[in-house]
Amino acid sequence: MYIDTIPNRQSPATILLRESYREDGKVKKRTIANISHWPNARIDAIKLLLKGEFDCGIPLDERPESGHIFGVLFTLKTIADRLHISSVLGHQKIAKLALFLILARVATRGSRLYALKWAENHAIAETIGITSLKKDDLYNALDWLSDHQELIEKKMFHRRYKNESPDLFLYDVTSSYFEGIKNELADWGFNRDKKNGKMQIVIGLLTDNTGEPLAVRVFEGNTSDTSTIPEQILTVAQKFKAKRVCFVGDKGMIKGPQISQLEDAEFNYITSITKKEINTLIEKNCLQYELFSEFVAEVEDNIEVEETKENEIGEIVKTTLKKTIRYVIRRNPLCMKEIRSNRNERIIKAKNFAIEKTKYLRDGEKRDPEVAIRKIKDKISKYKLTKILSAELNGDDGREIKVNLDQNELSVAEKLDGCYVIKTDLKKDMITTQEVHDRYKDLSKVERAFKLMKTEYLEIRPIFVRLEKRTRGHVFVCELAYMILREMRRCLSARFGIDDEGRLEIDEDIALESLSRITLLLYKTDKGRVIPDIAEPDQRQKQILDSLGIYLPLFRYVSRKVK
Repeated sequence: MYIDTIPNRQSPATILLRESYREDGKVKKRTIANISHWPNARIDAIKLLLKGEFDCGIPLDERPESGHIFGVLFTLKTIADRLHISSVLGHQKIAKLALFLILARVATRGSRLYALKWAENHAIAETIGITSLKKDDLYNALDWLSDHQELIEKKMFHRRYKNESPDLFLYDVTSSYFEGIKNELADWGFNRDKKNGKMQIVIGLLTDNTGEPLAVRVFEGNTSDTSTIPEQILTVAQKFKAKRVCFVGDKGMIKGPQISQLEDAEFNYITSITKKEINTLIEKNCLQYELFSEFVAEVEDNIEVEETKENEIGEIVKTTLKKTIRYVIRRNPLCMKEIRSNRNERIIKAKNFAIEKTKYLRDGEKRDPEVAIRKIKDKISKYKLTKILSAELNGDDGREIKVNLDQNELSVAEKLDGCYVIKTDLKKDMITTQEVHDRYKDLSKVERAFKLMKTEYLEIRPIFVRLEKRTRGHVFVCELAYMILREMRRCLSARFGIDDEGRLEIDEDIALESLSRITLLLYKTDKGRVIPDIAEPDQRQKQILDSLGIYLPLFRYVSRKVK
């Protein structure tokens, strides 16, 4: 007898218990039972039973030895299997090493050297199939991941979506700084972490509309946000072969040149515009202050665009095209209050600073008033209040500094507090006003991914590599690890819920800590073999495994001779 697994394209595989027999000199088979509905552990046990794994008896008084920690890697590996990460990477040794790096990133968030030490206590052979592990192996795995990144991303994309490609993509960039200066991609640039004086790399992340990562790219530290767009267009158009595509990016990402590049690729866009552009639209009477409210509204602007093309005989022909741009507008009441409160705090600080400088001047006759007032003006400029506040020397002796508030300019500034405008070229029959607004707000999902990858959990920093290829491989490892972390969080939140502060009742750290108590039990038989087993999980472990859709195997692994 044997177990036969028959794959089905649109449904789970059919698992049959069968036996072979001969009839008229021909080998035939008959089905004894359909065991597709059986738990995985029971099916595993039947497979081992048919292989004779239970033939060697274990003495009743034999106490098992404690083996490696099994629960952590088995859980993470099962989730990686579910997300197609394992199958896309492949079954070569180098692919298994790459998979280990990804799983270890979720579990440890440490360096390759730390992962090497960590692996000594975990069942890497029984879960991943790695029998030996060296430091150079892990660095080679980073190189391999970098070399095969585009192919892996392409396979992952088509495994996930098959013939139904998403039509909306979210894109954003961030930066990650270095403590040193030797990394080949490190350079000086706009540091989003406010770590001035430190070199950095720029990271671009492309996701679908749910925030599921699709591709990540690493750029030199002095790369501007806008210059990262062409490569993402190439990725979506040529590698993913997506047809109807809309890019969603913020106002610092998608500007005039990038819009032209998207239009050349026949892609649409959703972005936002700056306060200066909002004021321009108000001056054109395309927008009015009264339209901004806590409810979403929309206006259209019909513009003429001159397009230059070469005709069939090689002549340059200019044509004028009419385009309709949609502007979705809203005022966020909470944001409005925060902005006004912040502005008032800055005004008070500037006035208090003027009082301090006036006292400073009166305490010393030789102190220069011009120097003091210059410092006041610098402070006003730093607080971005130059249109609202002005400073002058006053008093009989000219040593008193007075700060004046322009109430008219303050009223003008307050008109746009909490206001934002979203811009798109998508037509109304393709997407509603509310959907345009909601899809732009989905960019917060990419920001959340960056937060988890950089600081909250996976901790891209510190980057313990120097070479360009390994830096790209390290960031790619973090992206794939984020996929596993995201799936874990989705399952844990669905089962255990979220507390009043928005945190998971049982998060990934608590879950993995609990599962780390699941170890292999090694039984030595009277025939000189070792049979691994797993202790029955406790109630908390069962709840966690159940929430993650994980079923522990029963005597899954082949017994081996004692050396």
